[in-house]
Amino acid sequence: MGMQQGMSWQVELDVLCVVVVLHVLRKRRGRSEPRRKFPDSDSGSDFDENTTDLPFPKPLSRSSFLAPDFDPATFLSSLTNRHQTLEDLRLELRELSQGLNKELLDVVNENYQDFLSLGGALQGGEEKVEEISVGLLGFQRDVAAIHAKVEARKAEMESLLQEKKAYRIKANIGRALLDIAERIEELEQRLMIVGTKTSNGLPSSTEDVDSDQEGFISDNTESEGDSEEETDESAIISVKRLESHVEKYLYIVSESDRIGSDHPFVVGQQPRLEKIRSTLLLDLDTALKQSRKGGTKDETRTVKVLRLYDSLKAESSAVSALKQLSI
Repeated sequence: MGMQQGMSWQVELDVLCVVVVLHVLRKRRGRSEPRRKFPDSDSGSDFDENTTDLPFPKPLSRSSFLAPDFDPATFLSSLTNRHQTLEDLRLELRELSQGLNKELLDVVNENYQDFLSLGGALQGGEEKVEEISVGLLGFQRDVAAIHAKVEARKAEMESLLQEKKAYRIKANIGRALLDIAERIEELEQRLMIVGTKTSNGLPSSTEDVDSDQEGFISDNTESEGDSEEETDESAIISVKRLESHVEKYLYIVSESDRIGSDHPFVVGQQPRLEKIRSTLLLDLDTALKQSRKGGTKDETRTVKVLRLYDSLKAESSAVSALKQLSI
């Protein structure tokens, strides 16, 4: 029993040797090379047709050893129906192994120069690998340095863009302030507000509002008792013109609020805006008196004037003017 087990192990070793050599040959030659046929192949061409029915074992096939999941024990267990002794099986495996070894030797001899060149190419490979490793490390450091520069440049660009955005906002505010200043000056000219200017180019805030209106309503504010019944059509204040002046004033106020009532420039323009508002209220009082002058009541004109009072949020001034007219 022990001898049989020993022979079985030897058979398995022979099978493994055959498998290794077959795989080496297969990888070396490739599938494109035609396979050589040996007398022990599956073709069975050397056997007599009259002996095919005899219980002789078929020659071992190379394909049986090339399976990806080949296992020697499984292969031997599949040979239980072979009418062959272990010694004969060993002999057949040895012959197959010898033939494969000879074939492998022929392959090596045919490609001897290739093997020599491959060995020569592998000499000094460690130094080349070290050189490549050093080069890669240097390249990695260069990439890291470039990445750091790019990140720094990115942060700088973001800072500059934010600064540019802030300057653009300030420029827009500056243009809006210039527009407000031009509109205030234009409205003062239309209302004929003339006053002395301070060193910064702005009118003094201590001027008397009533004195600024002498050129515009002098023909209408002379002694009411002396010429109340006399009418001068050229001196009548146009309600349409008053509406235009009020709209311009309200636009200036809205733009000032949009910029910010605490802005230094807007704060500096408040005296001029107050003077314009006072002038507009005086003109509205005059227009209201003219609409009710001589007992003739122009209701349409009166309603328009009262709406302008409401636009200026000066309802109390309108009430006071109406009370004075009713006295």
